[in-house]
Amino acid sequence: MKRTFVIAALAAATTVLAGCGSGGETAGQAAAAPGGQPLAVVATTPEVADFVRNVGGSGVAVTQLIKPNVDPHDFEPTPADIQAISRAKIVVKNGVGLEEWLDRTIEASGFAGTVVDSSAGVSLREGGHSSEEDAHAAEDGEEHEHDPHIWHNPKNARIMVANIEKGLAAADPARAGVFAKNLTAYGSELDELDASTEAAFAKLPATDRKLVTNHDAFGYYVDRYRLEFVGSVIPSLDTSAELSARQLTGLVAKIKATGTKAIFTESSLPPRSAEAIAQQAGVKVVGGEDALFGDSLGAPGTPEGTYLGAERHNTEVIVSALAG
Repeated sequence: MKRTFVIAALAAATTVLAGCGSGGETAGQAAAAPGGQPLAVVATTPEVADFVRNVGGSGVAVTQLIKPNVDPHDFEPTPADIQAISRAKIVVKNGVGLEEWLDRTIEASGFAGTVVDSSAGVSLREGGHSSEEDAHAAEDGEEHEHDPHIWHNPKNARIMVANIEKGLAAADPARAGVFAKNLTAYGSELDELDASTEAAFAKLPATDRKLVTNHDAFGYYVDRYRLEFVGSVIPSLDTSAELSARQLTGLVAKIKATGTKAIFTESSLPPRSAEAIAQQAGVKVVGGEDALFGDSLGAPGTPEGTYLGAERHNTEVIVSALAG
């Protein structure tokens, strides 16, 4: 209810801002791309925005809503965000419920374009559990929300960029050939990322492939590269949950029993709880510059500021720490 009120208030402020602008566009009009102008695209997350830039190239002008190292689970749109959506031709989202604020924001903006759900066709996993626990939950008839962190499997990223290319081509048919060519080139890079990540973990004994992270953001990564998910500091897909005393004791015991070597912090989350658990469990904390990119990417202009660079960073850090 609170978030709905905030979005409604922001929409009113955006209307005032739009009326004061000098661009000649009113809220609710989708920006066209005549005369070779770049296609106006709003992308929600850093990962999706990077995908759009790689597929769209110079043919798109991307407004990225969620900035690096901002927790997407706590994101609140600004008046500028609503205004950008109102002027866009396309809005591209991650999907799978990650942007639970988006539908209300789009409605408030008067957006008249197309929403591209990049998750369409991705095989979703149920979140909050390891694969074994998922199976037991299914047997018991329990229902769990789907894990939205789909991009951590490059094969899923392949599907996401194909969905994006299809959406861009439909909105700007004149550039369809360019978008298709860019997709082919970037798809090869995603294949190379997947192969190199698989090769990196192949050098690590299966008994050492144990992962403890800040929250349940790496389920698709764990499944793809056959790791063992021991647990997380925040036992949830989002970051609003808290570890109970019983869960804390259980996680520490599990870390000790499995011989897990490290707890990995994430760039968009504070490391204090992870550090406290690591101290009790007698294992090292991997953080600082080595923090994993779970929900975000690195700073623009750095290798980690791209999807490919962030995923390579994650793999290098995990393999190095677990091999030590």
